[in-house]
Amino acid sequence: MSTAPLPFTLRQLQYVVALGDLRSFRRAAERCHVSQPSLSAQLAQLEDALGVRLFERDRRRVLVTAAGEVVLERARRLLLEADDLVAAARLARDPLVGTLRLGVIPTISPYLLPHVTPALREAFPELVAVWTEDKTDALVEALEAGALDAVLLALEAELGEVEHAVVAVDPFVLAVRPGDPLAGHEGPARRAELADVEVLLLDDGHCFRTQALEYCSRTGTRELEFRATSLTTLAQMVAGGAGVTLLPTLAVPTEAHRAGLEIRELAAPVPSRTIALAWRKRSPLARALQELAITIRRAYPQPERLRVPRRRRAPRRR
Repeated sequence: MSTAPLPFTLRQLQYVVALGDLRSFRRAAERCHVSQPSLSAQLAQLEDALGVRLFERDRRRVLVTAAGEVVLERARRLLLEADDLVAAARLARDPLVGTLRLGVIPTISPYLLPHVTPALREAFPELVAVWTEDKTDALVEALEAGALDAVLLALEAELGEVEHAVVAVDPFVLAVRPGDPLAGHEGPARRAELADVEVLLLDDGHCFRTQALEYCSRTGTRELEFRATSLTTLAQMVAGGAGVTLLPTLAVPTEAHRAGLEIRELAAPVPSRTIALAWRKRSPLARALQELAITIRRAYPQPERLRVPRRRRAPRRR
C-alpha cells in the first residue's frame, strides 16, 4: 500500500458524486452546503490532479464523460467505505449506540422478533437494530464477509468458526389436523406411532428441515414430495389434510392457532434446536453482543406462553 499523499480529498469526491447525481452545479453546491464557485473550483482542481475531464459543461446542461463515469463509480464506493469507517469508530466507542446489522432465519424471525424488538428498544434506546432475514447459509456468508455483525439462528447448523451466546432451547412438537388419529391419543407421541405416517417438511436450505428430517429418519415416517417454503405453509397444508408436520415450539402459538391444529409433544428423547446469537471470532463487538444476547434471552417467550391448549372434544352421544 502506497504512503504517498493522494491527489484528492474525500470532500472533493463528495462534490463529484453530488454533481454526477444532480447534473447541476447550483443544486450540487446546495446539497454539499458550499457556494457554487467553491464547488466549481474544487472540481477543477480535482480534474487537474487526475489529469482527466470528469464533466462537460455548457450553459444548459452538465454531462459526465467516460472517464467521469469510472471515477464516479469508484468515488461512491470510497465514500461508502469512509462512512463505514466512521460508523465502526463510533461503535468501538459504544457499540450499543448507533446501528447494528443483525441477521435472523425465517423460522425464528416472525415468532421471536415481536418480543425482542421492544425489549431491545427499552434496554438500548440509542441502538438501531437493522434485521436481515435469510436462510442460514446466506447469513453465515454475510457474517464472514463483514456485512452482518451477528446472526440469530440454530446452533445445530454448520456455522463455521463463530462465537455465540445461547438464547434458548426450542423443542419440536407434532402438529396434526383435528380428527387425525394421532390427535386422539393422550400424552407425548411415541416413535412407534409415527411409523409410516406421511410428514411434510420445509424446502432444502432451511436448517429446521435438516433437524426435522434427522428425527423423522429415526421414526420411520415418510416424507411427502411437497416441500414448503415457510412454517405457515406447512401448517396450512396439514390443516388441509395433507399429512402431519413438526413445528418448533416457538412457532406454535402463531401457526397452530391460525391453522386450527392439534399439538402433541414428542416422547423423549425430544428433538430440539438451540437458538443462539452468533458473531465472528475476535469481533470487537463481542462484549456488546453478549449484552444483546442476554436481553434477547430475557425477552424469549416463557414456556407457558408457547403452549396451545388441546381442544376439548364434545362428549359422545349415547
